[in-house]
Amino acid sequence: MVNEYTRYRIPDDMCLAFLSDYRMAGEYLRASSACLGYELGRCEEEQACFILRITWQSTAAHLEGFRASEEFRRFLPLIKPYISFIEEMRHYVATDICWNRIEAQR
Repeated sequence: MVNEYTRYRIPDDMCLAFLSDYRMAGEYLRASSACLGYELGRCEEEQACFILRITWQSTAAHLEGFRASEEFRRFLPLIKPYISFIEEMRHYVATDICWNRIEAQR
């Protein structure tokens, strides 16, 4: 399992469209067997900043599986207007350094 993090800085006049388009694009992430989940966060201090976390089965499942799929062909047109606003897009694997209060209380 790997997390892809994508940081965006979206112009103010495009933020509503960005959120709307990602709501629709999520349909194609959910339809992909390579995608295990996703979350789009918005910065409270700088409303133009967003970070997208997508959990993939693996980096190869994302780059070779999803990107060769019909789901990607439908996903790409929805997010394409925002690609130039990406500040970083990388894949990360978890280390053993973690803690989660919700999980710890179970």
